Amino acid sequence: MNWRVLLPFLGLLSWVAMADDTTSAPTGLQDNVVFSRYADLSGSAELLRRLVSPLNARRLRQQASGAGLREQAIDLAQERFALYVPAQPPPAGYAVLVFVPPWHKAKVPPAWTATLDRHGVILVTAANAGNDANPLDRREPLALLAAINVMARYRVDPQRIYIGGFSGGSRVALRLAIGYPDLFRGVLLNAGSDTVGDTIPLPPEPLMARFQEGTRLVFVTGERDTPRQDADRQSRQSLRDACVTDIDTLSMAWTGHQLADASSLDRALISLDKHRNDDAAALAACRARIEHDLAAQLDKAEALLNGGKTDDALRLLQAIDTRYGGLAAPRSVALAERLLALPAGDAGTPPH
Repeated sequence: MNWRVLLPFLGLLSWVAMADDTTSAPTGLQDNVVFSRYADLSGSAELLRRLVSPLNARRLRQQASGAGLREQAIDLAQERFALYVPAQPPPAGYAVLVFVPPWHKAKVPPAWTATLDRHGVILVTAANAGNDANPLDRREPLALLAAINVMARYRVDPQRIYIGGFSGGSRVALRLAIGYPDLFRGVLLNAGSDTVGDTIPLPPEPLMARFQEGTRLVFVTGERDTPRQDADRQSRQSLRDACVTDIDTLSMAWTGHQLADASSLDRALISLDKHRNDDAAALAACRARIEHDLAAQLDKAEALLNGGKTDDALRLLQAIDTRYGGLAAPRSVALAERLLALPAGDAGTPPH
């Protein structure tokens, strides 16, 4: 057993066990819900660590150094959420689906409620979290706070906490699934995805290992939604390149760019509960390949720096930061700091 990966998850389980008394928590459809609980998981520093590449996170911290990073990006007293809670919880506790919408109104799709009842799934979604909202300052912390507060109010099965979304919200859901694999056990990607190690940075190694080993990804896209089908194929290939293989693909027949219907949601929820066992040898070989390639790139960047080729070193470091994200730290950050410490005119353009 990999305790390095398991320990953060055990910490999460301890936090779940401290949830409030849930005997009087309401069920059914609830609008304009106000939450009040925060956690370190939703803090600004933790968002940067998990969701932003190390060199970009360093730059953002420097930009905020005068005023300082806000401890929490969201003032929950000003936010509203919608929930649907089935009347009957499963024996092990409710499943949770945090839904990231492309629209701004907090609403539970009416056609989904019967399916949520059947699977014992609480759906929670935030208002003013649509595609126009800033991901790092709003959409992502709102989704995390939604999960944290539902887990505090209801008896929840920690093995069935999922993140999902539609269209642009689905792309945010994938970012959160990669950055928070110790919280979300699966992700429902409805007509929206991105490439990993390019658009979406990889998290630090312990989190990446947890994502590789413990997260289920289910793609649900309309058969006639050609742009998103193409994006999904590229996303799945990038995931496989990153040693992530617990993936399922569901196509909605005769459908364009649309929210999943009740039948497709039913299939997706069934699939999310069916984790596939990894081939341990194949996973180890894949990780070794990444480690070898990353070390070679970092060695090359250091050689360029030592040889005085600072512009070339900077360009390569930026490429490494984009491709490998948190896997390259702390060495990538140390090399960047060496470059930034050079006299003016010798260090080229700082990484960003």
